[in-house]
Amino acid sequence: MVSPPVVKQPVEHRSGALLDHLARRMRVRSEAVLAPLGLRPRHLVALTVLRAAGDCTQQSLAARLEMDGTNIVGLLNELEAEKLIERRRSPEDRRRHLVELTEAGAKQLAKVESALAAIEDEVLGALDKNQRETLHSLLLQAARGGETSCPTAIDA
Repeated sequence: MVSPPVVKQPVEHRSGALLDHLARRMRVRSEAVLAPLGLRPRHLVALTVLRAAGDCTQQSLAARLEMDGTNIVGLLNELEAEKLIERRRSPEDRRRHLVELTEAGAKQLAKVESALAAIEDEVLGALDKNQRETLHSLLLQAARGGETSCPTAIDA
């Protein structure tokens, strides 16, 4: 039997369970807002990444979202069917597809984010404005892992 690793950080400073709890609260409420719009949280994440990064190759978007090729194709098919994204062949490598947010996708994303702001106010209501900004900045930094954009160049 393998022994668990020794953790030198005090138990009271572990964040995983708290992040999971807050994420679950946010997810349940968010799904109620997204469902009538025909969206799911994974759609929202993909649209948000595309808005922040600009055009991405399908492969680099899959890597950013930590999804395998089959799942990213399904996700993009759903978004493309709703005209929220557009895929086109890369001029540098015709085997690759570039993915971009459409104007309709940007408008839908803005509408959803406005509705989700009230949910954030509820879930994060115990934090003041500065604390929320700090939390957002730290979460963004952790989510990016040092990466700031989707490369549009041919992926290795």
